[in-house]
Amino acid sequence: MFTTLPKTAFDVMHWDWERIAPFFADLETRPLAAENIDGWLADWTRLAELIEERYWRHYVATTIDTENQEAQHQFEHFIEHIRATAQQAEQKLKHKLIDSRLEPAGFELPLKKMRAQAELFREENLPLEVEEQKLARDYERIVSTQTVQWEGKEQTLQQLALVYQDSDRSKRKAAWQLAVERRHADKKAIDALWAGLVKIRRQIAANAGLPDYRAYRWQKMLRFDYTPEDCTTFHRAIEAIVVPAAARIYERRRKRLGLTSLRPWDLFVDPFGLPPLRPFATIEELTEKTKTIFRRVDAVFSDYFDRLRSDNLLDLDNRPGKMPGAYSISFDATKQPFIFVNAVGTHDDVMTLLHEGGHAFHAVESAHLPYFPQRAGDNLPLEFAEVASMGMELLAAPYLTTREGGFYTDQEAARARIEQLEGIVTFLPYMAVVDAFQHWVYTHIDEAVDPARCDESWLALWGRFMKGIDWSGQEQTITARWRQQGHPFSDPFYYVEYGLAQLGAIQVWRNALQDQAQAVAAYRHALSLGASVPLPDLYRAAGATLAFDTPTVQAAIDLLETVIAEQEAQL
Repeated sequence: MFTTLPKTAFDVMHWDWERIAPFFADLETRPLAAENIDGWLADWTRLAELIEERYWRHYVATTIDTENQEAQHQFEHFIEHIRATAQQAEQKLKHKLIDSRLEPAGFELPLKKMRAQAELFREENLPLEVEEQKLARDYERIVSTQTVQWEGKEQTLQQLALVYQDSDRSKRKAAWQLAVERRHADKKAIDALWAGLVKIRRQIAANAGLPDYRAYRWQKMLRFDYTPEDCTTFHRAIEAIVVPAAARIYERRRKRLGLTSLRPWDLFVDPFGLPPLRPFATIEELTEKTKTIFRRVDAVFSDYFDRLRSDNLLDLDNRPGKMPGAYSISFDATKQPFIFVNAVGTHDDVMTLLHEGGHAFHAVESAHLPYFPQRAGDNLPLEFAEVASMGMELLAAPYLTTREGGFYTDQEAARARIEQLEGIVTFLPYMAVVDAFQHWVYTHIDEAVDPARCDESWLALWGRFMKGIDWSGQEQTITARWRQQGHPFSDPFYYVEYGLAQLGAIQVWRNALQDQAQAVAAYRHALSLGASVPLPDLYRAAGATLAFDTPTVQAAIDLLETVIAEQEAQL
């Protein structure tokens, strides 16, 4: 057993490879047998935890301040000189475990993943992956520094989104067009990054001996339980069931706003003519009321959230230089999650914090599992990781009212629920656009290196799925969307998970409508399984089914439309 490894990642933040290498060498040369396999795995877990936590601490430092050049340098140095070398060393350990033919209890699925990873690994891809990550960081730096001058103040594009809720239509349109122009100013730089990423990914797939990058990424993402053809089935179900439902939502909005056509800057203003929801004025108010909502779902979640707040593991306010978006990661060695949000005072901020809270609680619930590959974090199938987050959004929604300690009056809560549920319906067609686009890109990679061809594919998919809104004269807006959608740049093929998980989350919520306590207990049990069982088993544990078919999609949309109608009756 290792006795000289430090207890925290802070102690290894500045270790060079020469100080880390002996621990890998020990694991590589240590004889492996049934009587010592548990200790060997425990030592490997501890080493992996420290390295992974160091990775995430460097990453967090670059996102909370993208203009911090020293943090960026340290992160890139770590990726290039330590993480890439550690991945090579870990590959040897995976081969050692696989070749031993030992199968520790509860390690069947991690072994299956290791075999797939070992089969895919090519040493010549390591420098390519380092360069890929650098380009992805460059992309994040570009989009994180996009600000505009609005009414005499510098505003991030996230802050400008508040104007889209203004009742003055001309003001909304002006803000919308200003954001489009700002994004367009970075088009050349983003297109150059895109071409570089596509070329690197084409070479990575070729090095691995696979026909295209989709095949490579499918195996890299360990998608054992569904195929690209299943995704196509899902797209068709969305086209048949969800696109018309979304169009019905847009048509109701158009009529309520008294418009002849619904334009993209009309999608966020309240359709009943009521002022925008402003649930909180300070970050302290956001955290305190969110904690209360978590307690109403299950008291243990409130305790988890309190710990994050007291340990300074929340970064929630929006500010210039902070990377856009939101995420939750796990510091594996200390077994603590970290939540990152860009809150500006909207209802979406509330839902985002609930969402990221679900991710964070997933990490906490699964931390008891003994070995690193069994736990949450990067080891989880993303299709279920998002059930944790989206499920929390739906489980928490009944407690948004001030009567429950939340943010809203009863009428405001009904508006918030409608926005949430309509948002699920209208998101699924967009999800299909992003996912189908990536299928096209990575099976037509010689064409996709040209951003103009990507524009053609994106526009065709937009016309297929995004119906009910008048996009005339907005081609530049539409083609800007794939450039501002970070996943194809930083996490290729990560998007269908949101759609699949949304179906799973709706099933968890459906169960809660019948028996809240039992549904939450099943949800927590599923979270506690981490990555120790296959994806379909995780869904079953949560009381749901992993599915792509039209009947499952239809049942979900029927429930959503029913509850939307019930909430509208309260207005």
